[in-house]
Amino acid sequence: MPKKLLLVEDEKHIARFVELELQHEGYEVTVAYDGREGLALATAEAFDVLLLDVMLPGLNGIEICRRIRTQSQVPILLLTARDAVMDRVAGLDAGADDYIVKPFAIEELLARIRTILRRVAPEQSAGESLHFRDIKMDTAAYEVFVQGNKLDLTKTEYDLLKLLIEHKNRVCTREQILTSVWGYDTDIETNVVDVYIRHLRTKLPGDMNAYIATVRGVGYVMRE
Repeated sequence: MPKKLLLVEDEKHIARFVELELQHEGYEVTVAYDGREGLALATAEAFDVLLLDVMLPGLNGIEICRRIRTQSQVPILLLTARDAVMDRVAGLDAGADDYIVKPFAIEELLARIRTILRRVAPEQSAGESLHFRDIKMDTAAYEVFVQGNKLDLTKTEYDLLKLLIEHKNRVCTREQILTSVWGYDTDIETNVVDVYIRHLRTKLPGDMNAYIATVRGVGYVMRE
């Protein structure tokens, strides 16, 4: 069954070009040309990946991302003409899984989509779980419980926590985390890892280093 993608892009010539290229690759594509229409489609139908332009009429892509994250963990890729670090971080803070800066080569966009789809593919058999102290991860249901309470994590936060637990007692460098969580072909800066570690720490109980310790100048580790 082809993967379903939602493309929200107000520049119709760009939207049509991207739509045709995605269809040529075998994807089923739905297109919206403004933010409110895009949000309505994203919440009414099931998609495998959302491609959101940041600068949209009606509702911008970052606000759409925030609203979707209150009810869904569907992978989101932002399309942005703004290359400043803070603009990219703002998108990731809103819950986006990745971003690509305009103008982009269609081959790069396709590679980013493939990377996202690989990350969300089921990786382990049903019923398998991971444990760290009082954290339990249900890897089939993509659910995390701490002290019996369910955590509300984005897909990227989940993947980051899973990586750290799988490598417990071993330090994960920022570069290793980028490669494992965002993919081999990512060009995201390593400071994005720090942003997501901060997100995880605010959602885990206790003080900031209760579960995830910083190894200064290297990376992060979860130690028993």
